[in-house]
Amino acid sequence: MEQAFGLYLKKLREDRGISMNQLAQAAGISGSQISRIENGLRGIPKPPTIRKIADALGSSYEELMTRAGYWTDGEHDPVYGQGASNHDTPDWATYKDKRDFKKMLEDDGELMFDGIPLDQEDKQRIKDVLTGLFWEAKQMNKRGKDKS
Repeated sequence: MEQAFGLYLKKLREDRGISMNQLAQAAGISGSQISRIENGLRGIPKPPTIRKIADALGSSYEELMTRAGYWTDGEHDPVYGQGASNHDTPDWATYKDKRDFKKMLEDDGELMFDGIPLDQEDKQRIKDVLTGLFWEAKQMNKRGKDKS
């Protein structure tokens, strides 16, 4: 998976005619990190890093998350509803996991940063990051229980 994602990222970058260093600078990450991702020497980046790369490339975050294996193409999580992010729950997620995730996102109160309300785009970015972190934590927790 790492190699396939890295090759896809390299093709996107080259198609846009930018160097590794230009992408790294635009994404706010190191050039060596981009190199390791593209060469399959580093694991799949976490969702916040994928968001930075997608923004820097002017590419689809959803497509990169799908290519990275976080989301399944064509399937949508009912938590988001129609027209929302193309996020899918992982195959291993149980009904209880999905319920816990939906409960976490249900509170639709006003989000603020430094006393200023966040706009819809900022809220969606936060939701994307939380989504990736939630499923990663759940999966790590399940692996820990399997070893017992």
